Amino acid sequence: MFNYPPIVCHHDFSKSDLSVDTLPKNVSFVRPHLQTAWGEFSLVEATVQAIKLLYESENPPDWFILLSGTDYPIKTAKQILTDLSLSQYDAHIHHQEIIYKVYQENVKMSVMWQMLAYRRYCSWNLFSLPFFKDFTIRWGHPLLSKPSPPFSQKLRCFAGSQWFSANHRTAKYIIKFHSQKNSLTSHYRRRMFADESYFQTILANAPHLNLKNDDYRYVDWSTKGAHPKTLVMEDLPSLLASPCHFARKFDIDVDSNILDQLDTMTLP
Repeated sequence: MFNYPPIVCHHDFSKSDLSVDTLPKNVSFVRPHLQTAWGEFSLVEATVQAIKLLYESENPPDWFILLSGTDYPIKTAKQILTDLSLSQYDAHIHHQEIIYKVYQENVKMSVMWQMLAYRRYCSWNLFSLPFFKDFTIRWGHPLLSKPSPPFSQKLRCFAGSQWFSANHRTAKYIIKFHSQKNSLTSHYRRRMFADESYFQTILANAPHLNLKNDDYRYVDWSTKGAHPKTLVMEDLPSLLASPCHFARKFDIDVDSNILDQLDTMTLP
């Protein structure tokens, strides 16, 4: 689609082997790989290392798009490149400020997510019981605790989807910020699901960066569960009508026909 652009992949070879000999030369892998685990800060480290390797190449791109293995393009390369080249923003990233709301007449999913994110990123870690592995008690009610450092009025907490698109200026800022010793990085190293807040907090607090609160990802949360709906052929009209660049999640074992149909519409 994109005429062999530079692609950087992080793969945890300790989890499963992967033959890279047959891949084209424009694909690079983070070496040595990091041992990653679901929800842990290792995912943030792997992402930063991939961005760093991408922008150390001879011809670093103007924009990068962070993708998972369950993402798929739903627009042509020409449309995606046109949107990014004409963008007035440095990053397209879903970011929402995390403010704990105590009283709500109707507890909606967005409010519940706010409360969950507050407990994840802003509550105090009171103590750990060493005789229980990885067992930590967190005190999260705003009337009984204050937000955990390093957050303040000058450094606010943000969270959102971990998949985003950003330009080279944003990439360089992420790399520089992460390489320096700072309280924010130290704080997130002790938090689960940091990949859904770390980059949002860094970028949303950077005064020189202009963010659009739209990651151009089509995701269907109509199931109201912990995971989005797996997209199938019946979702195709909605995908084509969407302005998004990519959609998730797909599963070839559930419905491969929708991917074949998208190929006929997006490939030159």
